[in-house]
Amino acid sequence: MVQLSYSREELMADHDYARPQEEAGYRLHGGFDAQGQYISPRTLHRWPAVKAWGDTLKSRGWPLIDADVTLMSRGNYPTLDQQKLLLSHDVGQSLWDGITITGIIEARGKMLCDFEAPDLQEIIVEDVSEMAVGHLNKGLLFVHGLDEGGDPASGVGAHDAMWFAVRDLLFGKDKYPIPEVPQSLSRPVESREMPQIPEAYEQLLVLLMNVLMIEVRAENFFSFCCGIARDEAAFSDRRNDALKAAELVDRIRTDEAIHVAYLQAVISELRSLTFKTVDGKTIEGHLILDPVWDRMVRWHSETNHDNARGQTREKIHRLLMSRSDGAALVSEFDALERKLAA
Repeated sequence: MVQLSYSREELMADHDYARPQEEAGYRLHGGFDAQGQYISPRTLHRWPAVKAWGDTLKSRGWPLIDADVTLMSRGNYPTLDQQKLLLSHDVGQSLWDGITITGIIEARGKMLCDFEAPDLQEIIVEDVSEMAVGHLNKGLLFVHGLDEGGDPASGVGAHDAMWFAVRDLLFGKDKYPIPEVPQSLSRPVESREMPQIPEAYEQLLVLLMNVLMIEVRAENFFSFCCGIARDEAAFSDRRNDALKAAELVDRIRTDEAIHVAYLQAVISELRSLTFKTVDGKTIEGHLILDPVWDRMVRWHSETNHDNARGQTREKIHRLLMSRSDGAALVSEFDALERKLAA
């Protein structure tokens, strides 16, 4: 019989590692088996659980929502060729800043450890105890927070420290000043979008969708970082460190897969369920969630990307124009993007 109910302890259980993960002077979560294969932290039961919940949902006739990089209609900015041009002229600050900001934002993810989600069972007709939805407060959100921001008391770093290790391997820890960090990566909302349910539950559902799309769009940055680190023309003076940095990014990517999968399962389950409305009636979940999810995807994949691109382009132009050959470099930099779009 397939197990569908898990304890907090089970969802936080680790594999038995042959050796821990330690890189660039950081003690990091996860570890390696006897064959040297990396294994993500706290996935001994988490992966089987998420797969079982997804399979059960599909057996009821409900698909999992699309939640992969195909949702992203824009690529990374700057492009790989643009970044190679910058590095060839020793202009690495934008990449250093991007990696540093990513690490700082990952550290903020620890807030999920302290977040107590409202009990969705209170507004859902069906029993959710054997679904991913019913396990949000039984460890799924808490362990996600540990994966991102770690547990400072343990001295073991999570994705925040892993990104800092990537940065240090590529550039060195103090290559540039710490950049300004955005207040939020979430889609801003000015008014209620799910008035059929109490506001606290709407806030939870919007949070889950935002976090899922942030995880999905991260794939563009993973691919970009691995591509530039593994390019033989980039970081030619520290090739071994650069290759190790790419390995670390791939490990982060492996870790993040479970986050995408459980959030995908939760939102897909919610689409299939019946919600109790504030006026004492009921409504099918997909009627509430689908319009908001569509707007969420469009904002993360297009609107936010375009806004961020403009800010990054302006910053890179300023960096280039501070040089004597700046005008020529700006022209060459922009031409590479036009060439890609042609």
